[in-house]
Amino acid sequence: MPQDLGSGRAKYFIFIFSLLSYMVRTILGAPAGACPDGPKARDKAVPDHIVNNVLPVVCTVMQGPPLSYVAFMAHATSSITAVSVIRFSVLSLVLMLAIFCSPFTTSAREGAPGASIPIFKGQRSLGPQGGAEPTGAEKQGGTWNIDMRDAVSRALEFNPSLGSQEAQGRSSEESRKSARGAFGPRLGMTYSASKQELKSSARTGQPPNLGAYSWGIEVSQPVFQGFRLLANYQKAALQADSDKAALRNAELSMTEQVQTQFLNFLRYDESVRSERDALARLRDQLRITNAFFDVGLRPRLDVLQAEVDVNQAENSLIKAENNRDTSQAQLNTLLGLSVTTPVNYKGQLAHVPFTKSLEQCLEAAYRQRADVYMAAKSVEIAGKNQQAVQSEYYPQVEAYYNITQSGNTLDLQKDGSNGSRTQTWEVGARATWNVFQWGTTYYADKEAGWLVTKMRYEAENLKLNVGYDIKSKLLAVHEAEKRINVAEKAVEQATEAYHVALARYQEQVGTNFDVLDASSKLTTSQASLTGAKADYLTALSQLYVAMGEFQPDLMRR
Repeated sequence: MPQDLGSGRAKYFIFIFSLLSYMVRTILGAPAGACPDGPKARDKAVPDHIVNNVLPVVCTVMQGPPLSYVAFMAHATSSITAVSVIRFSVLSLVLMLAIFCSPFTTSAREGAPGASIPIFKGQRSLGPQGGAEPTGAEKQGGTWNIDMRDAVSRALEFNPSLGSQEAQGRSSEESRKSARGAFGPRLGMTYSASKQELKSSARTGQPPNLGAYSWGIEVSQPVFQGFRLLANYQKAALQADSDKAALRNAELSMTEQVQTQFLNFLRYDESVRSERDALARLRDQLRITNAFFDVGLRPRLDVLQAEVDVNQAENSLIKAENNRDTSQAQLNTLLGLSVTTPVNYKGQLAHVPFTKSLEQCLEAAYRQRADVYMAAKSVEIAGKNQQAVQSEYYPQVEAYYNITQSGNTLDLQKDGSNGSRTQTWEVGARATWNVFQWGTTYYADKEAGWLVTKMRYEAENLKLNVGYDIKSKLLAVHEAEKRINVAEKAVEQATEAYHVALARYQEQVGTNFDVLDASSKLTTSQASLTGAKADYLTALSQLYVAMGEFQPDLMRR
């Protein structure tokens, strides 16, 4: 909460009562700085009781200290001319605009010091609806061809889970508009019907039973509510900004889910190819072993060992294909597609270097992360809640104008000799002030103050957690990158070892076990390389999301 809030309230307090004084002075025809003149006021058809009772108060207001404004508000209810009502309404609207355009409102929309400028639009800010390139997915022969960028764009556009968060953001924006409407005048109407039974013992006779009907309309304008209306509007505006940030946070989370699942699909698809290659090698080895056995160069044991390895490879291939198909079904669900929709997901597990330092990642995270922005807004919202509670310390001032008609028929007309019809109107201002409530407002203010402190501690704790989050994910990227280098060398060496073992076996120098063992190690090293590449890109996706950065295509250099 701003440090000079108290002085700002005092200025507005003085300004409001000064403006009310000016309105009454204008209505009664007094020049600036002078007391209204009694005869001149009577010439303007002002009733005598106003000239006798209100004029001394107005003089005190214009010439005395600001504390006498309270005395003025206690006596400023009167009946005046229609022209005065128009003047009063115009000045009230000017006052409303002055409050609405105050520095408090501006600061609420700009955010707290240290928080990023609002960049969240309250609707789908990422993907095709946010100005990104339209999805390039193609459909050929009933099959969709989708790469990672297309998958992310489609998920942001069609996944139903984001619609809920978007609806919440739009709801908060309408709530802000509703709070803004509280600054304007209110129009209300009443209609009542009652039955009166009057009994009298006078000699003039028994009066008939009468029905009474009345209709009234009132226009009221809140003039000063102890900054409650202003605090409520600013709180609604802050909540709208926070919900817009929550939508972007949900979009980034959806991006991470799609990319993680897309990478899992590529991992399983690569595993299927690796298992197929392994199965092909083992079948070739089985064919060679059978040929040697048929000519009596190898024992039956070698054939049985080769057949067992082929069966195990077939079992591993079935598992890999099932994992790939399951991952594809889950990816279809994230993209808003049916699980039966044929989709060809295109991509490869490429190594894309990441060159940012830890300091650069932290700076980007503190500047771009939506949850950090939301935490700053939560502190401000708690401050506005406290300001709304503190409004009970001040008087509540309201201007009004009403007209009431009554009669003894439904259409408010006079009927019968004992009927009646009246019409009255009134314009004025009223002030209420709860001076003492046994500490209700005081302790509510203290409660709201502690909630502000709580939100500040939570915001500081979030910043610490963001630092840890960035550091851990950056370490995961570096770890996977090192694993890729080791796995690439392992694949190269395992491939060479397999070819050597196979050549030795064909030359009757090596054993069948050497070939099977070399083939198994080659399959394992290929799986390690595939896992390292997938883990690297997955950690990279998580790091970008942790920084609050939108990167739909991780494999673009």
